[in-house]
Amino acid sequence: MQIELPYGKGKLTAQIPDERIQTVIHSRLDSFQPGKDEYEIVREAMQNPIGTKSLRELARGKQKVVIIASDHTRPVPSKIIMPLMLSEIRAGNPQADITILIATGCHRGTTREELAAKFGDEIIEREKIVVHDCADESMMREIAVLPSGGKLIVNKMALEADLLVAEGFIEPHFFAGFSGGRKSVLPGIASRQTVHANHCSAFIADPHARTGILEGNPIHRDMIFAAKEAKLAFIVNVVINSKQQVIGAFAGDCDKAHLAGANFVGDLCRAPACPADIVITTNNGYPLDQNAYQAVKGMTAAEATCNQGGVIIMVAKCEDGIGGDSFYKTFAENPSAEKLMEQFLAIPQDETIVDQWQSQIFARVLMKCKVVFVSSLDPQTVRGLHMTPAASIEEALQKADQLLGRSGAKITVIPEGISNIIRE
Repeated sequence: MQIELPYGKGKLTAQIPDERIQTVIHSRLDSFQPGKDEYEIVREAMQNPIGTKSLRELARGKQKVVIIASDHTRPVPSKIIMPLMLSEIRAGNPQADITILIATGCHRGTTREELAAKFGDEIIEREKIVVHDCADESMMREIAVLPSGGKLIVNKMALEADLLVAEGFIEPHFFAGFSGGRKSVLPGIASRQTVHANHCSAFIADPHARTGILEGNPIHRDMIFAAKEAKLAFIVNVVINSKQQVIGAFAGDCDKAHLAGANFVGDLCRAPACPADIVITTNNGYPLDQNAYQAVKGMTAAEATCNQGGVIIMVAKCEDGIGGDSFYKTFAENPSAEKLMEQFLAIPQDETIVDQWQSQIFARVLMKCKVVFVSSLDPQTVRGLHMTPAASIEEALQKADQLLGRSGAKITVIPEGISNIIRE
């Protein structure tokens, strides 16, 4: 069988003997046929909002409008969504003072080149765009206490708006259940302190903080609270396939519209586990596989269907490197994932450290499986992250066989790891 896997902006292919393939797990995102073009899908969702008035009606009489937009790490088709949102707002109030606020969460700042790629030159030249910085206290204001007990500190530009709205997309998320909706506020435009409180070790360890789960998820509960406290009035969220084409859109209330979108995604992405000793997966290619830090997300899909002591082959190009010095040092300076997990679980909520949540989930994966990493990172860096480096899928399979101590082990392939909700 020839398998084709997204890798950066391209693909990697490999030939695998048929007798070794246990199964190939695909979501149904690519097979779903919406029967409409992308603009029509988004426009129709905006004209039929869930749980709110239309964006045009909401904009009437609102002078200061802030649109929260995703950053460079998310494949949101902003060139489609943003012009439609801007048009609707100005139809409701032609004099509206609009600012696009880039929701970086705790990521690095989005560059001008990345903004141009995201929105197109016309928008970045004509519209006001501000990039959120979670570490800049001058940008922030405390407004409440989260259900978890952490302080809710949010970008004051959003709080000072007469109307706060957001664009985004919905996909399975490895601890928030699903991306999109309320995540535009927390972690999108929240302070680092607030993000750390929400991403604390106890919440990450909660069995409800998993891919595809919203009910009972303590991280989701905090996020919904934050969005409502910040008065997020309207969202436009899309669902995309592997070609990053819009196949669904949901607009309206930040909770009700998001839930409708999450149900749509769940129906297309849930699949039963098919346990195997080797699982091959990806982080869906660019822009989601820009660094090793983000690649942990795709690993969790493989984790859900990999046998204890098995091998995950993770394919992620990592053009942007590791994704965080603290993430790298956590593993490079500690020889044991088990010891790291003990340390994480002992850290109180108000003392959560940078990248702790990602490191905790990565440690959980490493405690169950070995990982062979196919990327553009140098081998020494990969080894520092407790993984085995490989330059190709073929080499990765050879190394997986060596790690298992035998050849011929069955293989489950998940070509788009982030797009699947695997039921264990």
